[in-house]
This record gives sequence, structure tokens and C-alpha cells, in this order.
Amino acid sequence: MREVAAGDRAAYFSNVTLSGHPARMFTSRFGSGRALQVAVRSDTVEQGVRQAARLLAGVGGTGVLLAAVLGYWVSRTGLAPVARLTATAERIAATRDARHRIDMPAGSARREDEVTRLATAFNTMLGELEQSVTAQRRLVADASHELRTPLTALRTNADLLARGDRLTGAQRDRASGALQRQLREVTQLVNDLIELARDEEPLPLVEDVSLADLAAHAVRSARGHWPDVPFTLTVDPGAAPAHVPGVPARFSRLLTNLLDNAAKFSPSGAPVEVALTRSGSGSVQGAELTVRDHGPGISPQDAPYVFDRFYRADSARALPGSGLGLAMARQIAHAHGATITAEPAPGGGALFRVGFERPPGPKGR
Repeated sequence: MREVAAGDRAAYFSNVTLSGHPARMFTSRFGSGRALQVAVRSDTVEQGVRQAARLLAGVGGTGVLLAAVLGYWVSRTGLAPVARLTATAERIAATRDARHRIDMPAGSARREDEVTRLATAFNTMLGELEQSVTAQRRLVADASHELRTPLTALRTNADLLARGDRLTGAQRDRASGALQRQLREVTQLVNDLIELARDEEPLPLVEDVSLADLAAHAVRSARGHWPDVPFTLTVDPGAAPAHVPGVPARFSRLLTNLLDNAAKFSPSGAPVEVALTRSGSGSVQGAELTVRDHGPGISPQDAPYVFDRFYRADSARALPGSGLGLAMARQIAHAHGATITAEPAPGGGALFRVGFERPPGPKGR
């Protein structure tokens, strides 16, 4: 202290004890030859510092815990669709049942985040897969039902021919003819099923097809198959040069199925009318093939199902056929980008339209 008063030492702090309490004392020069000492208890300050340290530690720990809880909640909420997608995929893999869907929370339709879009796309894919599996099962069930009758008849005729020594010549001829006819029907049915099971056309076989030549060839073939049915062909000069890209054999099958269907329902002597006309206007033009019969027509209750596989109206159950011809015609038309419709014809009968939306005229090969 004397050194500070004399100016030989700078002011300084020191720790002392006052009345049994720790204190912090400041010594400084005060005027000439004098020094001033000021002391303050330090235990209260240290207590405040310790309290502040404990408070900061508590607040920091609470903040860390709260951040961890919120982070866990955000991650679980954000990844919930992924977890549901994973669970759904695992259930489908275990059960092979495509009817499962990812449960979307309320209001998720308005969200545009990637996870929600992924879940929505996955549900859409499952819907398409379910429809495909259902259609496949229905096709197998329908095919089994349709094959049961001709196979039973084949087995019966085969057993009958196996006991040929007990049959007369005429009986053997009838059984042999029935067996051959049923074999052809089964072969045709199997071929139709194979065609319907194809998902796409063989692209290397696509070429420009003349609709007029195609219609003329199909009508000539139909006249040979149905000699009691008169077929007429009308070609609009404006649509005569129309060419469309496609597989000729498949196009021929489409038109043959329509002609066979019309001939099957046509009364004796009633004509089946085939026409090739120009359709559309302006820059969007094309050609349209129509097949019209004078049979019983299409009833309103049958109209939605005309092109369904194996569907046969009540009026057609006694007629030959498996119910696949129109379904195949629709598949061929759609595979070539064409449209096919069926409607009652004015004055009675049914009218089928096959439309090709493209400019008429041949393309360079």
C-alpha cells in the first residue's frame, strides 16, 4: 500500500478476508502520498456466477433435449410415407395381393413434396397392377370356362371313335367330322387367346397399308366363308388412296372379325354393307371403315359390353363363337392408334366404325 501511495507501484487487486468472509480489495493511489483501498465481499458474486452457470447448463440441456425430440418427430413425420410404402411393399411381397394401398393422411392431396408424390405414384402403380392381375385372372377363368365345353366334346368323340368297331361307317364319319370341327374351334380359341395376351404389335412388321385393298380382300374372303350372305363394298373416291401404318395381317384380322360378326347376326339374304369413307375436316383428316348388318342390332344393356372378352348377348348364346372376336378387334384397333365403336344402325342392325385420324394419301416407303 505504501508503495502505491508513494507512486512506486501501480494499483492492484488482492483477495482478503473481512469478518470471516472472502473479499476482493482494490488498492489505488489517492492524491499525493496517499492510497485508497476499497473491498467488496466476493462470496455473493461467486454465488451468482455459480447460479448463472447452473441456469445456463439447465437451459442448454433442455434445449438439446427439445431439439432431439423435435428432430425425431420431424424425421418420423417426414418419413412416415416412406415407412408406409416399405410396409406396403413388404405386405405385397408376402401376400402377393396388389389390393394394398399406402394410407395417405388427410390433406396430403394438397402437398407437393417428393415423398407424398412418391406415395401417390406408388398407389397409382398398385391400382394399375391390381387391374392387370384382375384382368389376367378373369381371362384365365373365362378361358377355362370356354375351353371346358369343347374339350368335353372332343373327349366324348375321341372315346366314341376308339370304339369304332361298334359304329357304322356313317356314324364314324359323323364322329370324325365332329372331332375335326371341334379341333378347329379349340385351335381357333387358343390362337385368339394368344393374340389377346399380346401387349404390343411387332414393330418390325409395320408398313403402309392400303385400306381400300384391305377392305376388298376381306370382303372377298368373307364371301367365301359365308356364301349365303351378300357382302357389298363402297369406297369413297376421296378416301380411296388412304394408307395407314400398321401390320397388314393384324388389320385383316380386325376387319375379318367384324365381317364374321355381322354375317353371323344377319338374316338370310340380308346384306352386310362395308364402306370406306373420308372423315374429318381441315388439317385433321382421316379415313373410316364401317361395317353394317341388318340383324337384331345392339340392345342398350349390351352396348357397354360389346367389346369385352367372352361377352355374349342373350341373342348370341345359341350362335357359334367364343366371344373373343370383337375384343380382339378392339385390341388391334387400339394398338394401331385407331378408334372402334359400335352403335345401333338406322333402320335396324348394328353399325361398327373404325376410324383412322391421319391425312389420306400414300406415304413414301
